[in-house]
Amino acid sequence: MSPQPDTIATLADRVREAVLLLDGVADTHSGTFGEVATYLPGRRVDGVRLRADRSEVHVVLRWGAPVGPTADAIRAVTASMTGTEVDVVIQDIGAPPDGAGVDGR
Repeated sequence: MSPQPDTIATLADRVREAVLLLDGVADTHSGTFGEVATYLPGRRVDGVRLRADRSEVHVVLRWGAPVGPTADAIRAVTASMTGTEVDVVIQDIGAPPDGAGVDGR
């Protein structure tokens, strides 16, 4: 039996909120063509795709955030909420802070 749409909506929103609270995550990302989302009646949760057996989270990292540890944190928090395998896609990296050079200093 599939979860009810309101359960999916609540879960997708909670996953997105939890991911956005992690250090290093600037935002979720809907993919190159806006295709990455959980589609709901009248709205969508961008950057989070939930399926029965696997979840995807697409994100924009903050400048200087460590990619591996941040992806691991996203995977862990999402898996704990969904009970599924989780694919994490780093879609982009945010701009460096004002005055920072290319090397982040």
